[in-house]
Amino acid sequence: MHRTVLGAILLLFTISVFCQEKPEEPKQINIVYGANFTKNETEYPGASIFSKDEKQVQFEHQGADLWCDVAIYFQKENRLEAIGNVLLKQGDSIEMTAKKINYQGDIKLAKAWGDVVLTNADMTLKTDTLRFDRIKQEAYYQDYGTVIDSANTLTSKIGRYFMELKKYQFLDSVHIQNPEYILDSEQLDYYTTSKNAYMYGPSTIVGETYKIYCERGFYDTKVESGYGIKNTKINYNNRIVEGDSVYFNKAREFASATNNITVTDTINNGIIRAHYAEVHKAKDSVFATKRAVSILVQEKEQDSLYVHGDTLMITGKPDERITRAFRNAKFFKKDLSGKCDSIHSEEKTGITQLIKNPIIWNGANQMTGDSIHLITDLKTEKLDSLKVLQNAFIISLDSIGKKGYNQAKGINLYGKFIENELKIIDLVQNTEVVYYMYNDDNELIGIDKTVCSAIRITMENNDVEDLTFFTNPDGTIYPEKELPENSRILKGFVWRGDERILTKDDIFDDDDNNLVLPVIRGIDNPIDIDAEEAERSQNENDPVNNIPNNKATDPRSKKSTN
Repeated sequence: MHRTVLGAILLLFTISVFCQEKPEEPKQINIVYGANFTKNETEYPGASIFSKDEKQVQFEHQGADLWCDVAIYFQKENRLEAIGNVLLKQGDSIEMTAKKINYQGDIKLAKAWGDVVLTNADMTLKTDTLRFDRIKQEAYYQDYGTVIDSANTLTSKIGRYFMELKKYQFLDSVHIQNPEYILDSEQLDYYTTSKNAYMYGPSTIVGETYKIYCERGFYDTKVESGYGIKNTKINYNNRIVEGDSVYFNKAREFASATNNITVTDTINNGIIRAHYAEVHKAKDSVFATKRAVSILVQEKEQDSLYVHGDTLMITGKPDERITRAFRNAKFFKKDLSGKCDSIHSEEKTGITQLIKNPIIWNGANQMTGDSIHLITDLKTEKLDSLKVLQNAFIISLDSIGKKGYNQAKGINLYGKFIENELKIIDLVQNTEVVYYMYNDDNELIGIDKTVCSAIRITMENNDVEDLTFFTNPDGTIYPEKELPENSRILKGFVWRGDERILTKDDIFDDDDNNLVLPVIRGIDNPIDIDAEEAERSQNENDPVNNIPNNKATDPRSKKSTN
């Protein structure tokens, strides 16, 4: 029984071995037209020498034809040396001309020298030395070559052409010359049908209105559109856009970026950081979201202004920029911070408006009102003044006793900054004050409660230095025991000290700090470029399922690990 089973297994194995497809036997190079025949055993032992008469010598080998002026044919080695005006044709698609071609029939390899030109319907390749592997259907050069197609002229030191894929792989000193732009790269894959380029290593694209740098990216050379996913930087419309994935489209006058973005305004010295941003050239605008912050950079870093909102929009020409922060807007500057529903800041007027439920802190001083305006000096670009309009209220914790609150209120509040520090505060109309007064030994003298038409508060180091009352002040300094707790609080008092923004990081909430960023395909995981190119071509040719390429970072920002 065991012998029967073993015999059956051996029989199946034997059948399997004999049924396997045997490798194709090398076929002999055939002479089609020999013209003049000679021998020269001294220089070419064992070779037959053919030379042209009225027609060139012609040979054929498995779907390829070769013409030349002189052929040295080594029949036993199945090898041919073709010299003078050599033409090699493979089917109806590939033609190669050269001064000399050596062809090895057994491995179907042609090596060409001297003014080599390889052509098909899509392109022309020129080089001095070219190898053409007919089994792999690949041609490659190692000492500079030029490829010309309907869109571009490409040069490189090393190049390989994959004929079935209609793809070039260029290495070392890659250069694309186009009437609209110039592209330089360390390594580049180029598809002659789609004119798509995939870049590896340091790469630069310079167009009329833009400059792109990346170390891994894609570029559609027909329409000047693409993306970078490694160390990408785009100089576009007086802005520099950087991010994990950056997309660009010249026709739509559009650039965008995803994850760890920085957009630098090269004229106004402004910076935007976010995890998603768009630049629209026609509208001269930037849109940013996902932990977005606008930074107005000052000479001293501590004087820089940080503005955050769920959404940021910066629009307008360089000298007329308007910055808007929508929903959950906050800002931070040394000794000055605030929050509101939205912020509107205009470069031309220097006015920054805090809109809906605004609150600001100057040092430890809390200020609220229906509307708050910060005004910047247009010449010095430093803070000039402050307006709190309607229901102005300023509160600070008694810094010595730590129990009560210093308060002042009025219809409107006007403040004056000197060297970015708030020095003078004027409260006007229906003003009231509650103020804790101390002697030089920090002993409480009493609590001042006054009503008058206007109050001037002089500040030093963000603390009250002096109070001046105007127009019939009516007030009393009460000993602490004589003023009840409820009388120490002015109407409308709301203390929001726990909301105070103390650092530039406090402008972000938990949602901002716990964002889950999309995975950028190709940064930490490899991509099958041939498969991606096939998918891209299929989408372009499928009018039903193809989605127009108008998303921010095209295919890079998919939540995928493929």
